[in-house]
Amino acid sequence: MSAFRVALVSIPTKQAERLAEELIENHYAACVNVIRDVQSMYRWEGDIRRDTEALLIIKTAANKIESLIKYVRENHPHDIPEVLSLDISEGNPDYLNWLHKES
Repeated sequence: MSAFRVALVSIPTKQAERLAEELIENHYAACVNVIRDVQSMYRWEGDIRRDTEALLIIKTAANKIESLIKYVRENHPHDIPEVLSLDISEGNPDYLNWLHKES
């Protein structure tokens, strides 16, 4: 298993920067990219929904992922927020060293 993770979180655009900043301030993440105007289509309560959201790409240490997920669940406006975690298997060694230091 990798020492680092990328978490993906979709969130209403108005709340994206606040959550991204809180994740960094509270040391859940070293870096968060905010990609605006992501078109989400999904089924919710029997209806097909379409929303314009932001996508957060969150880089963190693997040992922080459980607390990061808990924080997102407690601070996200949706009942069931999307939080997906992916292993980082390779990357720029200098960046990975920085990620280790900042996570």
